[in-house]
Amino acid sequence: MKRLFSFLLCFGILLFWSSCRDDFEFSPSKGQLEFARDTIYLDTVFTNIGSSTYNLKVYNRSDDDIVIPTIQLENGINSNYRMNVDGETGLEDAQEGKFFENVELLANDSLFIFIETTIDISTLGALENQFLYTDRILFDSGSNQQDIDVVTLVKDAVFIYPSKDDDTNIIETLTFDVDGDGTPDETNLQGRFLTDEELTFTNEKPYVIYGYAGVGAGKTLTMEAGARVHFHADSGILVTNNGSLNINGELSPDQETLENEVILEGDRLEPLYEDIPGQWGTIWLFNGSINNTINYATIKNATVGIIADGNQIAINDKLTISNSQIYNISSFGIRGTATSITAENLVINNCGQSSFAGTFGGKYNFTHCTIANYWNTSFRQFPALLLNDFVIDENGLAVVNPNGLTEANFNNCIIYGNDNPEFILENEGNVFNYKFNNCLLRFDDDNLAGTGNYDFNDTTFYEENVFNQNPDFEDPFENLIRIGADSGAKGINDSTFGVEDDILGISRSSSGSIDAGAYNFTSFED
Repeated sequence: MKRLFSFLLCFGILLFWSSCRDDFEFSPSKGQLEFARDTIYLDTVFTNIGSSTYNLKVYNRSDDDIVIPTIQLENGINSNYRMNVDGETGLEDAQEGKFFENVELLANDSLFIFIETTIDISTLGALENQFLYTDRILFDSGSNQQDIDVVTLVKDAVFIYPSKDDDTNIIETLTFDVDGDGTPDETNLQGRFLTDEELTFTNEKPYVIYGYAGVGAGKTLTMEAGARVHFHADSGILVTNNGSLNINGELSPDQETLENEVILEGDRLEPLYEDIPGQWGTIWLFNGSINNTINYATIKNATVGIIADGNQIAINDKLTISNSQIYNISSFGIRGTATSITAENLVINNCGQSSFAGTFGGKYNFTHCTIANYWNTSFRQFPALLLNDFVIDENGLAVVNPNGLTEANFNNCIIYGNDNPEFILENEGNVFNYKFNNCLLRFDDDNLAGTGNYDFNDTTFYEENVFNQNPDFEDPFENLIRIGADSGAKGINDSTFGVEDDILGISRSSSGSIDAGAYNFTSFED
């Protein structure tokens, strides 16, 4: 009984106190709102592709609870922006996401405005391939009105995507001769083959690819200097039997910018995504593709930078790659399988597994290349460089390539990283030919050094190399791989294996000595 009486007494007091409160009496805003920023910049978007969601924090610094009579986009229902104010989408009519009434804001409190956009550049009357679209968020009206600018750069693009069945929603997949037996194989790779009219990528507009863009038998895809290619998730380039990929970038006139390079990356343009690995699939050079060349290209943020399969004993190498960079790859920078690759002035860094893996044998010749790996996002299972002559079958047994590793020559290269050792050589067969000449190598393992494939005094396999000296990279974790004046790679090279200019087009003979790797040394400013 006493407990019941106490409960009723407390309840009565609470009821009386609450009935006397004069809280939550909102007065109109007087135009004294404060904002976290004066302009909302929605980063560059492609036409008809939705942006990320951005936010604006709005503050009521006064001691009064206020009501904001209206929050609206200046262009009203014609605006290409959409807003959400503290979880509300606005009036449920044609102006939803454009207009809000009587928005309450407590004293010394704040609210969030979230804003996004999808813009069709063709509706803007734009005469160029890009257009700066603007609007304003208006708070209140009349003498109390305050505003925040909203700005977005919209780029036109060439979109390449597979067709989809309207009834089943099944997306088109690629069918081609996968195993080289002359019979077309149906794959589960979403995508389509490029038409003849699509086989030249120019620098006039960026290209946005959904799914895999296939290069058909006997066809050649050419990417001209300055081309920009963007891939959606699980997308890439696939080159089939007797097809070719030719990427023809050029050195920029100032030797510093990427203006004339060909850049292949993901389709998210916001700075948040600038260096995130695994945003798209790969460039896949299937068994049977021929005469693939890449010059002055940057390949970044993929799952695998390049996959090259087969054609180990072909007269012409499967892939010739020069003056190019491969960065921020969630798996392998280049994965070759019983294939043939020639590389000069190539830089690979920041890969979740190996920067370069030559597996199941093959033929590889790398000169003045920097094969680095400073991956620090997760555990890395493999070193920067991996070479072997076998694959593991479904029973866990090693299957050896009968041709073996016919060549693996690394001349004037840097093979280094933040792990140790940074190269592993594994063979199960008898044909396993490799040679390191005038390289800077990281291999500081007393248990392995001097044994098996790691007898560094055997000049059949190792000659004039430098071990475990700091390469003095500019900032390898940020993919700045130039070497400094204190680099262990400085002046250690033999001109016999030389490439006349470094990756920046600077003569190697101008300094009086030849440095290992893709770059001549430079003196960094403090």
